[in-house]
Amino acid sequence: MKKVLALYTKSPLILRIAIGLVIGICLGLWVPGASFITILGDIFVGLLKAIAPVLVLVLVIASLASAGKGIGSRFRMIIFFYLLSTFLAAVAAVIFSYAFKVTIPLGEAASGSAPTDLGEVFKGLLSNMVMNPVTAIMQGNYVGILTWSVIIGLALRMVAGERTKEMLNDFSNAVSKAVAWIIQLAPFGIMGLVYGSVKEYGLNIFTDYGKLLLVLVGCMLTVALVIDPLIVAIALKKNPYPLVFQCFKESGLTAFFTRSSAANIPVNMKLCEKLGLDKEYYSVAIPLGATINMDGAAITITVMSLSAAFSQGIEVNIIIAILLSFLATLGACGASGVAGGSLLLIPMACSLLGVGGDVAMQVVGVGFIIAVVQDSLETAINSSGDVIFCATAEFAQRAKAEKKAKK
Repeated sequence: MKKVLALYTKSPLILRIAIGLVIGICLGLWVPGASFITILGDIFVGLLKAIAPVLVLVLVIASLASAGKGIGSRFRMIIFFYLLSTFLAAVAAVIFSYAFKVTIPLGEAASGSAPTDLGEVFKGLLSNMVMNPVTAIMQGNYVGILTWSVIIGLALRMVAGERTKEMLNDFSNAVSKAVAWIIQLAPFGIMGLVYGSVKEYGLNIFTDYGKLLLVLVGCMLTVALVIDPLIVAIALKKNPYPLVFQCFKESGLTAFFTRSSAANIPVNMKLCEKLGLDKEYYSVAIPLGATINMDGAAITITVMSLSAAFSQGIEVNIIIAILLSFLATLGACGASGVAGGSLLLIPMACSLLGVGGDVAMQVVGVGFIIAVVQDSLETAINSSGDVIFCATAEFAQRAKAEKKAKK
C-alpha cells in the first residue's frame, strides 16, 4: 500500500489529472448509471471551497501583518493589469460579435431574476464588504473576506509583536499544507466532474448552440493567447509565452474542470510559490484577482448581450457597443459577488441595448445550456490570468529595481 501511495504522489500531477480525465470520459460514455462516481467531483470541489476562504483569510492577514515596505506600488500595478485586461477582453468581444453576428432561437419567456443596473451590483458589493467576517467565511464571500483580512492585517502590522507574527505565519503554513494534501486528490475529483458532464450531455455538448459557443470560445482564446500575452510582453519586454503556457498548464487546466475561481485559489497560490514570487504579495494579489480579474466574464456578458440584441433585430450602434464593453468590465468585476456569476449579469447589459427582461432571461437560460464549455473555459482564463498578471507585476517591479540599482 505504501509503495502504491509513493508511486502515486511521485508521478506528475498533470499526468494523473490526464488519466483521471480519460477515465471520466470513458465511464460517462460506457457506464452512465454509476452516478456515485460524481460524488468524487463533489467532494473535491467541496474540499477546495471549504478550505479556500480560510486560506485567503489567514494568508492575507499573515502577509499584511509582516509585510515589508514598498509593496503598495506592486498592488497598484496588479490592479491596473487586472482592469486593463478585463476591459480589452470586453472590447475584443464586441469585435467578435460584429464580425460573426450570431442569432439564437428564443422560445417562451424564462422566469428568474437578475441585477438590472450597475447600482444593484455596487450596492451588493458594498453590502458584501461590510458583512460579518464569520458569515463571509461561511458563505464564501471573498469581497467581505478580503475587506476584513486587509483591515485586521493592517491593524496587526501596527500592534502585533514578532511572536504573534511568527504564530500567524505558522498557522498560514499549516493551512497551506492542508491545501497541498487536498490538491493530491485532484485526479479523482476531475474524474468525477468529467463523468457527470459527459453522462448528462454526452459528447454532443460541443454541438449545442454551436455558433454562439464558437464565438465565445474563439474570443476567449484570442484574449488568452494574443491580448493577455501582448500586455505581458509590453510590460516585461520579453517573450511572454513560457509564463503564459505554464500558467495555463498548472492553473487553467484545474480551473477548467472545477469551474470555480475561488476553489482554484489554493492552486494559484502553489503556482506563485513555484514561480518564486513574494508570498506577502501574491497571498493578497491572487484572491484580489479572483474578484476583479474577469476577462472571461466580460466576454460572456458582452457576446451574449449583443447576441440577444441581434436576435431581436436591434441594430446596435458601435458607440453603444463600446459603452457595453465598459459596462461589462464593471459588471464582471462584481460577478463573483452576484449569485449565478456572469450569466445573471447579462440582463444588466441587455438593458443598455433595449432588450427586454424576458428575452434577456431566455439568453441566460441558453447560457446555462452551454455553460459546460463556456463556464469551464471562462474560469480557466480568469484563474490562470490571476497568476499571469501577478507574476508580470512582480517581475516588472524587479526589473525596474535592478535597472535603478545599476545607475
